[in-house]
Amino acid sequence: QAQLVESGGGLVQPGGSLELSCSASGNIFRIISMGWYRQAPKNERELVATINAGGAITYADPVKGRFTISRVNSGNTVYLQMSSLKPEDTAVYYCNAYIYTSPVEWNAYWGQGTQVTVSA
Repeated sequence: QAQLVESGGGLVQPGGSLELSCSASGNIFRIISMGWYRQAPKNERELVATINAGGAITYADPVKGRFTISRVNSGNTVYLQMSSLKPEDTAVYYCNAYIYTSPVEWNAYWGQGTQVTVSA
């Protein structure tokens, strides 16, 4: 099994910045991709950004130009730098990773979620 541990989040004013981080640990053979999703009250969980092992990045349209995803630490840690935050960015943010725990077995893993609140 692998585990994802998130940090960051909190309360920030509109127009402000915040950084989230997520580290993968445990039985990791290879990480396929890591990313962030978010879920606002009464909404479904939605993609924010992902980055795969090759470095290819995908952003959801609402965050393009404002959020930046990056991976460091041999690819086991992913960051989400959020700037120009808006009230509609308020949500619980979840780290996600697709991880091979052996040469033939992979699973999707989720972090515990971290609250981001954008409010004056």
